[in-house]
Amino acid sequence: MTEPSASPDNIQESFISHLIELRSRLLRSIVAVVIVLVCLVPWAKDIYALLAAPLLKALPKGGTMIATDVTGTFLVPLKVTLMAAFLIALPYVLYQMWAFVAPGLYHHEKRLALPVIVSSVFFFALGMGFAYFFVFPIAFGFFAGYTPSGVQMMTDIDKYLSFVLTMFIAFGITFEVPVVVVVLVRLGVVSLDKLRSIRGYVIVGAFVVGAIFTPPDVLSQAMLAVPLWLLYELGLLVARFVTVSKREPDAQENKTA
Repeated sequence: MTEPSASPDNIQESFISHLIELRSRLLRSIVAVVIVLVCLVPWAKDIYALLAAPLLKALPKGGTMIATDVTGTFLVPLKVTLMAAFLIALPYVLYQMWAFVAPGLYHHEKRLALPVIVSSVFFFALGMGFAYFFVFPIAFGFFAGYTPSGVQMMTDIDKYLSFVLTMFIAFGITFEVPVVVVVLVRLGVVSLDKLRSIRGYVIVGAFVVGAIFTPPDVLSQAMLAVPLWLLYELGLLVARFVTVSKREPDAQENKTA
């Protein structure tokens, strides 16, 4: 006996229910970010000071930052606080995304999706931390050391925020390379041998990416390109074990069938 095909009314009703659930989970995520933001607003100046610390330490004694916009002294710390609130609320936001998508996934897809989400967040945060603690002090010290005599280095806080966000995104995405490599191999999109064969192109591409997304000095470019290459090698190493361990469940499933 064949099951009756879904009627257009049932399909439309299911689609509307999914839209309602999506709206509900988006609203929960936004509310979570707003609640954290409201809690952090009293410390907005301190949060911005923490973000600006690498540059302020690199400036000569008495060096300061400036605000060329009338509203900059209020909006820029607020933007930084919003970014911090989003990072703090990110686990809850990802949980809402997972709760919405998970019912439509197969068991093996759930097994892959959850580790990918967790590892992606971890490596992105690791990339931001690497930029803040290692790249910023070296890069800002390099630029401050080349300030001509008679010139006082004073950076606008809005431009500094744009620069920092660009670097955070660049290094955060760069540190996602191992996750991308493992997922591509695990899903069978590309073979491990093929990824090994293009290692030379990856190294050249890493330095091209470093030249695009970092300041125009060799040191900053190398500090993005070298980790990108090493993370690619890490992805190849982990993918080796993933491909081997993947075959065992498949064999067991075939025996069970």
